[in-house]
Amino acid sequence: MTGELSFFTPIGSTLALLAWSPGSATLKARGGMWEFESVDELVRNATGTDIPVSALFDWLAGIATTAPGWQADLSQMAAGRLNARRLSPEPAADLRVVLDR
Repeated sequence: MTGELSFFTPIGSTLALLAWSPGSATLKARGGMWEFESVDELVRNATGTDIPVSALFDWLAGIATTAPGWQADLSQMAAGRLNARRLSPEPAADLRVVLDR
């Protein structure tokens, strides 16, 4: 799987750029660049928590894939919004995605 994901601040400046391909992933943020062995490791380092990356891509495609400890709300995907909540392990975490279409 190959891809790229950009994160923006509310005023539109780039907060971070994540890019990945089989066997490598990079994070560009705060004037630096970091390399990782996988997109899962990159996301863990970028967010400080494990996020089910495979399930996240399914959720973004509107597929209600289950992920242990996570509950995804896809009811607003038509409006470009995804909400997911990690219930376990503690601490709880909220993931909110707004897509620019």
